[in-house]
Amino acid sequence: MKLTKEQILRYKKQISFPPIGIDGQGKICQSRVLVIGAGGLGAPILLYLAAAGIGTIACVDFDLVEIHNLHRQVIHQQTNLTVPKVLSAQQAIKALNPDVCFEPIIAKITNENVDAYVSAYDIVLDGTDNFTSRYIINDACVRLNKPLVYGSILNFEIQLAVFNHQGSKNLRDIFPTPPAAEDVPNCDLNGVMNSVPGILGLMMVQETLRIITETSDFRNQLLILNTKTWDINKIKM
Repeated sequence: MKLTKEQILRYKKQISFPPIGIDGQGKICQSRVLVIGAGGLGAPILLYLAAAGIGTIACVDFDLVEIHNLHRQVIHQQTNLTVPKVLSAQQAIKALNPDVCFEPIIAKITNENVDAYVSAYDIVLDGTDNFTSRYIINDACVRLNKPLVYGSILNFEIQLAVFNHQGSKNLRDIFPTPPAAEDVPNCDLNGVMNSVPGILGLMMVQETLRIITETSDFRNQLLILNTKTWDINKIKM
């Protein structure tokens, strides 16, 4: 892809970074990325994907912006309370980078619709907060052979993995079945420091850009980072 003069100016710092360069930026500008969830993870993911110059970003979410979202879901504004999150995100992305094509999808991800959404994009990022959706997304990416950037949060701990990329393993290779409902903390009842989703969201963006620019070697690993102690563990799959 031949970049315009304006794109070269906008992405100058990224183009000047040797692992990306002009060719890598061209790949970024041509890429099509699906983000599922416009909440705590989706908010920073969407902003940084747009700033990086992803050509087409789609986001699936069915929620409305609520006041308790604003402390961590930084893509949304006070003036957008009660607005569907994907439409709120669309406004922010248009203001940040009008070069990006943003496709808002007001829907809940289900077994019935997931393949239609996933099949239309190159890479999928899972920004959901429940195991039912995570397994639905994972299984669709396996069926359709799409790379999946996966992240989850519990208190100070974050988990990051890249599934189904260049023959790598997927979520069911680590956890074959979802945990029992009674063993899963209730996200509505558990608090979170506002910076933790931001940290993980940016890590997920970095891996997405590395996949697009063909510089990623993060496969068959589950990275676990404790943001309180900064201890890092990697589980090999």
